[in-house]
Amino acid sequence: MAELDPDSFPLVAIDPVANGRNEWVALCLRIAGGDGLAQRLQAVFGTPDLLAAIAPLDGLIMLDDPVALTPPVLALMPANRIGFVVAAAALGRDGMARRLAELHELGYRLWLEGAPPPGAPVPPALRTIARDCAREPLPPTRLAALFGPHLARGVDSAASFTQSELTGFDWFSGDYPCDPLLAGDSHDGSSRRRILTLLGLLSRDADSRELEQQLKQDPTLSYHLLKLVNSAAFAVSTQITSFNQAITLLGRRQLQRWLQLLLYARQQADGLPNLLLPLAARRAAQLEALCKQGGGTRDDCDLAFMAGVFSLLDRLLQMPMAEIVADLHLPQHVADALLHRSGTLGSWLRLTETHPSHEALGAAGLDAAGWWNSQLNAYHWAIQVGRNV
Repeated sequence: MAELDPDSFPLVAIDPVANGRNEWVALCLRIAGGDGLAQRLQAVFGTPDLLAAIAPLDGLIMLDDPVALTPPVLALMPANRIGFVVAAAALGRDGMARRLAELHELGYRLWLEGAPPPGAPVPPALRTIARDCAREPLPPTRLAALFGPHLARGVDSAASFTQSELTGFDWFSGDYPCDPLLAGDSHDGSSRRRILTLLGLLSRDADSRELEQQLKQDPTLSYHLLKLVNSAAFAVSTQITSFNQAITLLGRRQLQRWLQLLLYARQQADGLPNLLLPLAARRAAQLEALCKQGGGTRDDCDLAFMAGVFSLLDRLLQMPMAEIVADLHLPQHVADALLHRSGTLGSWLRLTETHPSHEALGAAGLDAAGWWNSQLNAYHWAIQVGRNV
């Protein structure tokens, strides 16, 4: 990643956006508004890594109004990759309706969030809407699909997801993947025991034969592992047909990582993807990046990655984290991070679950530039995982 000024780089809050088929389609980026927003946007989009890191996803920029979208800023934002979610309240200010229409004519996709002020003109072309479901009621009538995709933010439960989908929203962002009614697939008792046994073997660095015996009892995991190593992500010249070949190709360390992530894979080949998978991958990659930045050893980084993956197992398996940790025999500092968010690793994990402030980063010994680089690495990894698993 490019070198960034740790003292002046802005904080960027990122939220993944998924469609109704549980596929990430965009990342929603929020940067503090007000004076100097144009400069902050230039700092973020002036880094050459951003659009490459999030490809092929779109970037959606949250804006209170479009005044910061000056020609130098727009020059960094290709219209085929970037869209703007603009507060509809901006239409009450002089010239804003015309400015939004100009952006639309330049090829940018625009979402109006919220209700425009009474009597404010709405350009006819701007019929794609966004709605913060946590703060505003859903529209009273079904949205016209012709003008979508419409974006529902703040979708924090299975019920909210269902209601917004029935209303005509196509893209969704929020914590709804963690709702037990949506999180993961149902497992019978024997399947759950096999998964926990496999995780315990991995954490104890069991030999390949023990792992293979467990995988043979779980055809779904075996299927996904072989599908993964034969995917374009590894560009192998010959087809991998056995677990031993997979070990040889991946290496022990990478094999453990992929098996950890494959726990979140869809349980049926024709089922929907599990949205917990890219979320767990993002946490894992970001904790690993933060550990590297902090001077951690390779083993430290492996444990940080593991903590990120395992941090959503209670949602996946729908059982208390204390029971999961007890079965896994994890190192104490990893267990403390998962159970109590304590220690350095726990403080980093807590940050990945929120949109931290400068003060929260400082308390954890981090700066905004380092946080941004860890985010960008993590989302790049999570996007690739989501496309290959």
